Amino acid sequence: MSSFTVAALEAVADRIIQHKELLTSLDAAIGDADHGINMARGFEAVRVKIRAAAPETDISGLLKMTGMTLISTVGGASGPLYGTAFMRAAAAAQGKETLDQEAIAQIWSAALQGIKDRGKASRGEKTMLDAMEPAYEAFVEAAKAEKSLVESLEVACEAAKEGIEFTKTIIATKGRASYLGERSLGHQDPGATSSYLMLAALTEFFHNQQLGA
Repeated sequence: MSSFTVAALEAVADRIIQHKELLTSLDAAIGDADHGINMARGFEAVRVKIRAAAPETDISGLLKMTGMTLISTVGGASGPLYGTAFMRAAAAAQGKETLDQEAIAQIWSAALQGIKDRGKASRGEKTMLDAMEPAYEAFVEAAKAEKSLVESLEVACEAAKEGIEFTKTIIATKGRASYLGERSLGHQDPGATSSYLMLAALTEFFHNQQLGA
């Protein structure tokens, strides 16, 4: 399971690094123009750490390693927020040996709560939660409807995309973007976008695993 989890996290890291310029350009419109730079730096460090992890490192250990690395290497608000998400995910993953739908739902729920607690944020404030929370809810509903893991992730991705579009229609009330007031209207949130990219990478990873790629 260690090599599987490493590969999943590498897929996430690769997707963020590939979209460094997009995330930076989105942040340039309503923030400090550093979201892509910071996130790419953090996930480059994550990639190095997890590749060097001991073979016996479990899911929880790898998630904790990811969280600690993001906290120490990503600047701005994103490091503490995503770092806390992965640390909470690690706690929820303790003792878990497989990443099935139930495990992913529990891990995701813990990560989501970590972001809410750390950022003192809620849905509708033009943050990553506007993509991540509806995606989580869609995943849980799809699982209840007995859709497969990959199908549930695909439904979650669509909900996250809709969440990104929603952020264009609201005024930012959290973070740097909130200083712009009404001028933040019409712009999509960089954090919502980076969280969608992570989810999309995981969805593609699990899809390829299902196909035996």
